[in-house]
Amino acid sequence: MPKEPTPAEFKITREQMIELLNEDLAGEYQAIIAYTVYSQVLKGAAYTDVAGELELHAAEELQHAIKIARQIDYLGGMPAVTPKPVTTSNDPVEMLQADLENERITVGRYRERIQQAEAMGEFGLSETLRGIIVQEQDHAIDLSAALGINVPRA
Repeated sequence: MPKEPTPAEFKITREQMIELLNEDLAGEYQAIIAYTVYSQVLKGAAYTDVAGELELHAAEELQHAIKIARQIDYLGGMPAVTPKPVTTSNDPVEMLQADLENERITVGRYRERIQQAEAMGEFGLSETLRGIIVQEQDHAIDLSAALGINVPRA
């Protein structure tokens, strides 16, 4: 059975946190682009409601990016400007599955980031990330419903 990490194992420097948050920010940019594109290219009656929901997700991801950038600046860093690569496809199921996988990964990363922030004593950052996780999990629920599957574990 794997050993649970102790709070000391999550202790990182401000510089390391800035670097990790910049990776997270690149993921938020990726999500903004993906949701924007997917919301416009999904076709067919089966995806009309889904496309509208993806437009809302894009706006929420923009708010996440702004919050993460604010935290990076607070920690003394410069927010990144390059997104992670965006998966595109002509297959709507493939697009939705890519989004769902990105949400699953994002929730896991933010869970780890919360523990790191708390180990640093950055409780404002951990609370900001908790709020973002709520929306990311809602996105995963919406995507899973659109795909007709259960939400995968993060």
